[in-house]
Amino acid sequence: GSSNASDARTALGLAIGSNVEAFDADILKADTADTLTAPFRGTVTTDNDLSFDLNVTNNFQCTPSGAGALTFTNHGSAAGQSGFILLINSGGHAISAHTNTKINAADLTAISVAGTYTLSYFDNGTNAYVSVSRSFA
Repeated sequence: GSSNASDARTALGLAIGSNVEAFDADILKADTADTLTAPFRGTVTTDNDLSFDLNVTNNFQCTPSGAGALTFTNHGSAAGQSGFILLINSGGHAISAHTNTKINAADLTAISVAGTYTLSYFDNGTNAYVSVSRSFA
């Protein structure tokens, strides 16, 4: 019974930006193929304890101060997540793997040697599968 769109929204209790999304030609949609024309970057979170919370971000930097287990947390909400870890193991600290971290034994040995490595991971909601670069330094 409203005579204009604004009154109709008010009568229905709807506000653009709160209850209804405003039109935006640049909005990304989950069910539509989109072409990205601007960079999208994940933040890099410093986390030096070798335990990475997948709810925080997907890219990490880690400089451990001692031995530890490569661990990922919050698998359940991270199914399909992938990302990178810049591991700076300047002290040559021994690194093991948590049971939900799937990594080749030779790679664990390699990253326990002093050096800088990139670790890429993919999480399936239960486990994190990790690949390791050669040392950069």
